[in-house]
Amino acid sequence: MLKIAICDDDIRELARISDLLNQYQKNKGITLRYDVFQSSVELLEAMRRHPYQILILDIMIPGVNGIQAAQEIRDFNDETSIIFLTSSAEFAVESYSVNAYSYLLKPGTADSLYPVLDKLNLKAQRKEKTLILTLPDGVTRLPFSRIEFLEVNNKKLLFHLEDGIVREMTGTLSDFEEKLLSRREFVKVHRSYIYIVNMEHINRLSAKDLSTYSNRIVPVSRLLFSQVREKYMDYLFSETPAN
Repeated sequence: MLKIAICDDDIRELARISDLLNQYQKNKGITLRYDVFQSSVELLEAMRRHPYQILILDIMIPGVNGIQAAQEIRDFNDETSIIFLTSSAEFAVESYSVNAYSYLLKPGTADSLYPVLDKLNLKAQRKEKTLILTLPDGVTRLPFSRIEFLEVNNKKLLFHLEDGIVREMTGTLSDFEEKLLSRREFVKVHRSYIYIVNMEHINRLSAKDLSTYSNRIVPVSRLLFSQVREKYMDYLFSETPAN
């Protein structure tokens, strides 16, 4: 999953880029999440709380401009790939000082933005850690970020993925429990039915169940709810990204 921040004071440009991202994920069959900001102050506050893999940033912003915002971001974050999307070419040289990944001119279009996103998506996939599964049709490497939750049903392990696919294999919980729960994004939400959920995919959490962004419903144990809620809140406000 790609996590993207968009910052522009022009609401029409925010809508244009949002539409392009929606179409991109539909065309590519991938999952991405994005947040929009109309001021660099709002952006900086969010960037300190939540890590984004990609930042699409205008330079001509009132107050703290895009270059200044990027310089401040680099003081505490050198991982986010910054794409400047602006109306003037005059800051192209200055953009190198903040290690910008790309410099594009407005208006943002599929022809200009999609090739950059393709490269960053490939970069993220190569960097990402994976889980090795032995399936009936062979061995596969499964990125942790694609797993919504693991369901254990007798001797069957069902890996529910973000795109609706379910990978099924024979095994026991002990084969994967330690590998998943050693990662900060995974939490066990039920002992009787045995579900381990990737908190990155939780859209709603209640004392009874939770829903994912793909609209799957997972039961939550009443006895575990307080613990699950605490871990989920810690995860939401943590600055350290999962990888």
